[in-house]
Amino acid sequence: MNRYLATSLVALAAAIASPAFADDITPETTPFVSTASRAAVQAELNAFRQAGTSPWSQVYNPLASFASRQTRAQVTGEFLQSRDQVEAFTAEDSGSFHLGQRNLAGAPVLAGQPQAAQ
Repeated sequence: MNRYLATSLVALAAAIASPAFADDITPETTPFVSTASRAAVQAELNAFRQAGTSPWSQVYNPLASFASRQTRAQVTGEFLQSRDQVEAFTAEDSGSFHLGQRNLAGAPVLAGQPQAAQ
């Protein structure tokens, strides 16, 4: 038990005594150069302040001024119509089987089995 305690103390002392070096994780050494002028950034900031919204704000609510163009019944109908297709594309094969079963008459065949067997 004394060896375990001594080993733990030595490891703890080594961890505390060893220096920690912080470095930038990016290997890029070129300094950042802005593409916008100071005046352009200030104008954008003033536009956000006048509008009363800023996407960088912690209290930004993008749905505050949202107004739907469709009724609830229209959205429900679109969902019910697309349910089978959504199920096919979220299946285990990510929709590969569904896409392979489509009839694309007149579309060029780029890969796969030849259209006319020899």
